[in-house]
Amino acid sequence: MLEMQDPASGVKSQTQRLVITTIPHALSGEDIVAWIASRFKIDALDAQAFGTVMVAFGYIYPLQDHKRLILKPDASLYRFQTPYFWPAQQWPVEDTDYAIYLAKRNIRKKGVLELHEQEQYNNLHKWLNHKWDFIVMQAKEQYRAGKERKKPDRVVFDCQERAYWVVHRPPVRAASCGRESSRLSPSERVSLWLLVKDFSRSRLRTQRCSDVDVLCPPSRLVKYTTTYKQHDPFLAPCLPSSPWLTDDATYWTLNMPNVEVPTKMRVERWTFSFGELLSDPRGRDDFRLFLKKEFSGENLAFWESCEDLKWGTAATMNEKAQHIYKTFLARGAPRWINIDGKTMEVTVKGLKHPHRYVLDAAQTHIFMLMKKDSYGRYLKSPVFKETQKRAVLEANARKRRPSLSPIVLRQQEEEQRAKMAASGPVDITQVMSKLEKRNMPQGEKLKK
Repeated sequence: MLEMQDPASGVKSQTQRLVITTIPHALSGEDIVAWIASRFKIDALDAQAFGTVMVAFGYIYPLQDHKRLILKPDASLYRFQTPYFWPAQQWPVEDTDYAIYLAKRNIRKKGVLELHEQEQYNNLHKWLNHKWDFIVMQAKEQYRAGKERKKPDRVVFDCQERAYWVVHRPPVRAASCGRESSRLSPSERVSLWLLVKDFSRSRLRTQRCSDVDVLCPPSRLVKYTTTYKQHDPFLAPCLPSSPWLTDDATYWTLNMPNVEVPTKMRVERWTFSFGELLSDPRGRDDFRLFLKKEFSGENLAFWESCEDLKWGTAATMNEKAQHIYKTFLARGAPRWINIDGKTMEVTVKGLKHPHRYVLDAAQTHIFMLMKKDSYGRYLKSPVFKETQKRAVLEANARKRRPSLSPIVLRQQEEEQRAKMAASGPVDITQVMSKLEKRNMPQGEKLKK
């Protein structure tokens, strides 16, 4: 590639006209084939095959026919790919980057994408739904920056970027276990199978793959692993230091249940899902403050009361159920909640013989109401933005020496005492006594 781009002995490039745009440093397919044939002393067919491999791997990209990654031995126009995008750089292909590119093309084309691009766009929208707002924002910024370029530069950059993703686009995610797990890094696979073993959180399903029955984790489990990997203290650096390896307990202090100021990673977890927010006591406190300002705090209070009933003692179950009914469900209740008539009928009927899960229907109704309505507004509210601003940024991970074991400490103490004894004054009587005992016959030692 470096020889081909040499100004003196490489492939001759010149400014070419593409429709109504002038493209600098363009190459023709026939010039590339002729140069390869001359350089390697091979015929035109072999030179074309070699050039096609260079196009397929993304070292050269077409300016006209983007779908077919072949080198045509005619006047078709090509350009050299920027060395930054060469496969030799081995840049990892990220789903997020490809989603930003597709979102940008969707904006430019006003929703009209190629068939394979539309399929990828829909799949990535489902897969990366938790951060799709960020992806669209980045796509809009890149599209706005691209419009400020000159038209020739814009056309060249668009062709260059499109050619890169034609070669390097991630495969379509499928339900097949082989495709799903093969793109995971070793650490992601470790995390994935640790989660698979936890039967309380997710179930495995048996699928037939290549005529062999294998255990295949659900795609939602792969998504969970990808999302939470950086938040697992055993798979990612534990900031500011790992309390399992050092005597520093700062990690526990920063992540106490009701700490006044949460960490940035903790606040970030609240954006993953509504269930993640409710599972964190500090997150519920922040959400409660937001609901109080919206005069809908009774929804969260009812949900928490249902959780208390579900996980409380059996002795207080009847009393708690009646208290919840009088506070939230009865006519004229002080904190009355709005649920549909069918759910109310089922709940009131169940309260005649209360049990731990008697309020599940009403609790699920309120949970979905908060998830679809209040949760989205909370993430955009000044309350959440203020919490994000005040959140503590964990210190950079730094390696600390682990605590020494008691055996090593005892050995060090003995060595220190021996050094002190050797450096101090010598008592002749004690030395002579030890020598006499050492030289004394074994029988006399036993008598003494």
